[in-house]
Amino acid sequence: MTLAEWFIFFLVVQAIHFLGTWKLYSKANRKAWEAIIPVYNAVVLMKIINRPWWWVILLFIPVINVIMLPVIWVETIRSFGKNSTTDTVLVILTLGFYIFYVNYMLDVEHIKDRDLKPKTSAGEWVSSILFAVVAATIVHTYFMQPYTIPTGSLERTLLVGDFLFVSKFHYGARTPMTAVSFPMVHDTIPLVRTKSYTSSPQYPYFRIPGFQDIKRNDIVVFSWPIDTVRYFRDQSKLSYYKPIDKKSNYVKRCVGVPGDSLSIIDGYVHINGKRTELPDRAQVQFSYIGNTKGNNFSPQNLYERYLIKPDEFMYNNAQFRAAGMTEEAANKFKNHPNVASIERNIAPKDAKDPGIFPNNGKVNWNSDQFGPIYIPEAGKTVKMDLKSFSLYRRIIEVYEGSEMGIDNKLSVNGNQILLNGNPIDNYTFKQDYYWMMGDNRHNSEDSRVWGYVPANHIVGKPVFVWFSWDTNAKGIFNKIRWDRMFTTVGGTGKPVSYFKYFLVLLAGWFIYSKYRKRKKANQS
Repeated sequence: MTLAEWFIFFLVVQAIHFLGTWKLYSKANRKAWEAIIPVYNAVVLMKIINRPWWWVILLFIPVINVIMLPVIWVETIRSFGKNSTTDTVLVILTLGFYIFYVNYMLDVEHIKDRDLKPKTSAGEWVSSILFAVVAATIVHTYFMQPYTIPTGSLERTLLVGDFLFVSKFHYGARTPMTAVSFPMVHDTIPLVRTKSYTSSPQYPYFRIPGFQDIKRNDIVVFSWPIDTVRYFRDQSKLSYYKPIDKKSNYVKRCVGVPGDSLSIIDGYVHINGKRTELPDRAQVQFSYIGNTKGNNFSPQNLYERYLIKPDEFMYNNAQFRAAGMTEEAANKFKNHPNVASIERNIAPKDAKDPGIFPNNGKVNWNSDQFGPIYIPEAGKTVKMDLKSFSLYRRIIEVYEGSEMGIDNKLSVNGNQILLNGNPIDNYTFKQDYYWMMGDNRHNSEDSRVWGYVPANHIVGKPVFVWFSWDTNAKGIFNKIRWDRMFTTVGGTGKPVSYFKYFLVLLAGWFIYSKYRKRKKANQS
């Protein structure tokens, strides 16, 4: 929906509210006209139902408002004596229209100073859970979101089994675009495995200003641009439309920012003609091939000494292939008694890979030899010709087209590029774009496969590892990566665990709580 459509919808809601409540406003000793003034009517309603004024703010927060509306409906009828379970069920099942019946058909009186405390323990539990969900949803949506590392594309920096907190406020929280959604879940409701949202209506894209721009080599969580898969990593690959904020979340390193010229030479990223220097915590990995002297390789020994996972090492009587190895690990592995030789597996120049962006089979690019390409910047204009057509087609048709409610169609007529049937020789970008890659260069599905990541797909910045689980280790105690618990994602040098400090604070809080409770008991 466009802003104009949302404004019309908002006015319709105000009219419905007025028609359904103006008599109730009068019975509460307010003026009937107060029920039709936008926002002000909500403030007055909070006074009528004896609830704090800041509840009005919750009504304008996407997702939270969907939770709060049924609460307001129930509180409204209870303020006029309709407290039965039947009344509560009816007002919810009728989406609030039961209030019309109370307003026009019943002779009710306003209970000015009604007791707000739930009359049953079940009601108290429901009230507590409801507002816990509201608070958690606000934190999850606008401040900090938990995230789990599912793949090894950023191995050595972020490991499979790391549990992260992702900051929404560093780059600015993206307000939800999906208007109706189940709280605190992503695209699927757990257990029942059904869609957690309705695809329409959709709010316009908006991002709260952050205090930091995405810098080159930042690790970023983003919505997977090409996602049309209902269940992430589901083998059935059921495909259908997904709104931007309900696409699967990916985490990669941003190796190129808006305005950069990027190329990949022998597997290494070059920006503006210069090879990128990664932070000291980042460790680029490649696949290696070599010859063996025998077959005496212990999977556990390979993992403990060289961090080679059993499922990433294949060998026969003469050769082996190892994925996800750093140069340091490869130099160490060449001294293994059963290794005769080892070399990095790099695709040669001009070796065409049709699965590489722009996926048209017309460029001699592969995952190790790529580009150069320009990473679009908002407000910058590029020449449109047959070469740039493939690079920017999805940007123009989808990211700045259908996903923004614009029907863009890019086509070719001879050597002329057409936008919606009109010839163009240049195009000006409407938003910034980024280039995301994994450090594990031969085990990462990233921008080399599906291209640019639009600014409106950015989710947040991983800041903290609060737990880490190693499925390849033996023994439950050893599976917990204790040295990674409560470590920061960014920074320089070896990550430092703050877990022991957390335990000290937790113990201190427990002792203080016991002392406070005992002191309170003695005073009473």
